[in-house]
Amino acid sequence: MPGPGSRLDRSSRKGRGRRTRHSPRPEPGYAQGHTHVGRSHKPGSELLMSDESRPHRTAAVIPAAGRGVRLGPGAPKALRALGGTPMLIHAVRAMARSRAVALVVVVAPPDGAPEVRNLLDEHALPDRTEVLVVPGGDTRQESVRAGLAALPADITSVLIHDAARPLVPVDTVDSVVEAVRDGAPAVVPALPLADTVKEVEPGAPGEPEPVVATPERARLRAVQTPQGFDLATLLRAHEAIAVSGEGATDDAGMVERTGVTVVTVPGHEEAFKVTRPLDLVLAEAVLARRRATDVY
Repeated sequence: MPGPGSRLDRSSRKGRGRRTRHSPRPEPGYAQGHTHVGRSHKPGSELLMSDESRPHRTAAVIPAAGRGVRLGPGAPKALRALGGTPMLIHAVRAMARSRAVALVVVVAPPDGAPEVRNLLDEHALPDRTEVLVVPGGDTRQESVRAGLAALPADITSVLIHDAARPLVPVDTVDSVVEAVRDGAPAVVPALPLADTVKEVEPGAPGEPEPVVATPERARLRAVQTPQGFDLATLLRAHEAIAVSGEGATDDAGMVERTGVTVVTVPGHEEAFKVTRPLDLVLAEAVLARRRATDVY
């Protein structure tokens, strides 16, 4: 798999995908051989212009290669139905609703790209947003790198979004993009914690664990997605982590390790992650309320 630093060298990825018959000819710089769905973004928002009146181009990368074992056996988590529609489709629509997002890259399971392509073809998506499907890797980190490697040369900032957060509001997406375009190299939406948190000495599953510290709750935040980055900053972080061989639970953590400051913007209670069966029940209730009030 090409590293992030070589994202413009796409000769090794020819033949790994196809363009759907609905799709326009890809813009110069797009990774050849990947699936494109939808139309190119049409600038129409003040978020699209920099101080130098040069168009900013923001892409969203959605890693959707995980199996989601905590939800139980069955389809990959991203393909589980929510209100009759796969969670992945909800997540793609959530990114595409933002007029600041010009391109959505869906990173499919290594052997599931055709299924994801067909899924996207079957569901309505905003015409103004281009959607690209690429095969992912064995880990989330590898899958995000695959998505970054597929970005065209004119992308200046990128959002990394969990497919398992299908209900994030567009205002949250826009807040992250705006903060990046205002100069923050790394931005995460976050919420204050409602519960007291204890640091423990890990023990065997089911056994009592001694408490070693009680962090000050006022200084803690629960982080959500999409996480937004200046593209060059995130590419450097991925390259550094790949060289060191370390892992990370999120992309903001990678950037932190390089010494770059990560800032937060207000998150949203509906941007929760669907990880367990009870989360799916809650997501269904939120979606039903949105549909009943014409918010969705």
